[in-house]
Amino acid sequence: MDLPSLASRLLPEAPALSLTPTRSDYDLDPEHRPDGPRKLKPAAVLMPIVRRDEPTVLFTKRTAHLARHAGQVSFPGGRVHENDASLVETALRETREETGIAADYVSIAGFLDSYETGTGFAIVPVVGLLREGFTLHPDPGEVEEVFEVPLAFLLDPANHRLEAAEWKGRKRRYHAFTYGRHYIWGATAAILVGFAERLKP
Repeated sequence: MDLPSLASRLLPEAPALSLTPTRSDYDLDPEHRPDGPRKLKPAAVLMPIVRRDEPTVLFTKRTAHLARHAGQVSFPGGRVHENDASLVETALRETREETGIAADYVSIAGFLDSYETGTGFAIVPVVGLLREGFTLHPDPGEVEEVFEVPLAFLLDPANHRLEAAEWKGRKRRYHAFTYGRHYIWGATAAILVGFAERLKP
């Protein structure tokens, strides 16, 4: 996968977080959408595509003791800090802090639509190509594991499922993938679905 061809399918600039996110946890259950505007916390994640002979996507599994999204699979990323110059800087800083991967291993290809989570975040996914040779030093306070999934697996519609569960007394639907012992669901899976839609011919 080369940078120009990937970039041609992505947003060239980051969506403005002052606008309502294009995609949302509530897309599958619009009847549960809160009334009125929500004050969302700005965040950015990096979707790292590793430039191997067979490209992979790198994920983190969050530690079980965290206050939010404990034990879930996610992209490296987090809340925007006041001193972050851009959303790209947020995504790269969080990636370095969580995984130890230095920013100079990442080439930014573009952006995906902003995403609203039920927990009150507005996330901008930053798509980056990660060259081989990086070293992992996961933060043990946040990251239980770093792993990779073949990109081809994630782009195959046969591996994507819609599932449902009860959350806060309501039945909620969500996107999901299972790769070996890894279960990818919720916002992370929805971002992957949006990425796959952009790569369709």
